[in-house]
Amino acid sequence: MEEVFVPLIAITVLFLGLPWLIFHYVTKWKSSAKLTDSDEKLLDELHEMARRLDDRLCSIERIMNAENPGWRQQCLPDNSVDAIRAELERSRAMQETRR
Repeated sequence: MEEVFVPLIAITVLFLGLPWLIFHYVTKWKSSAKLTDSDEKLLDELHEMARRLDDRLCSIERIMNAENPGWRQQCLPDNSVDAIRAELERSRAMQETRR
């Protein structure tokens, strides 16, 4: 009698248990790869905060340019001013395309 149960258990585990275990962890893996609602909310808040900080920085730069037009050259070496200016223009262009 016991000789019948061992192959029956082995076949059950092989054809039912193992696929169930594999599919169980595949679905767990797929569900954990997605962003949760709280993650999306946090990303939205961080994006909004970055946008506000960028607006503040632009305001400060406008004020500094109005008070002292050559302030950038005083703060930075001459060779990096053009690179930073180009990077700033690229980021502003990207921001305008997002809006």
